Amino acid sequence: MVVSTLLEVKNLSVAFQQGDRFVNVVDDLNFEVQLGQCLGIVGESGCGKSVTSLSIMQLIPYPVGKITGGEVLLQGRDVLKMSNDELRDCRGSDIAMIFQEPMTALNPVYNIGSQMLEVFPKGVTKEQARQRSLDLLRSVGLAEPQLLLKNYPHELSGGMRQRVMIAMAIANNPKLLIADEPT
Repeated sequence: MVVSTLLEVKNLSVAFQQGDRFVNVVDDLNFEVQLGQCLGIVGESGCGKSVTSLSIMQLIPYPVGKITGGEVLLQGRDVLKMSNDELRDCRGSDIAMIFQEPMTALNPVYNIGSQMLEVFPKGVTKEQARQRSLDLLRSVGLAEPQLLLKNYPHELSGGMRQRVMIAMAIANNPKLLIADEPT
């Protein structure tokens, strides 16, 4: 049987701590994404778009925030029930995210090259990863990628940092790519 549903979010609820209680910020959310489909989630600032994206990736900052209910099924597997090892294997290869603010997503103490090398799975040699990084940076429209690999995030413009984040997110050809306001 061929599964055409890539992502199914069922009754997702997320809460954040406010004082001594938790307040729902996402409440009973449901949607599906089919293979090959693009889905846009639109809403005003603070309505839960980024929280939804972070929940799908299992990146809600616990204990301040927590997923209080629902399922996030990636080709039938519940991401919310995955172990840390399973999540590590899933992120980047099955699912990846372009974060909203690249300056906080990129580590300021490491150059772009070392951060890009981290996204490749075991078994990829350092030279293969370096060459793939150069190709990816070119593919997102960055000139002189060999020089860019030596730069630190603060040495790049905001648009250049965002393109680096896009290159990192697509490095392993994920099945699902989440773009949290990437422009």
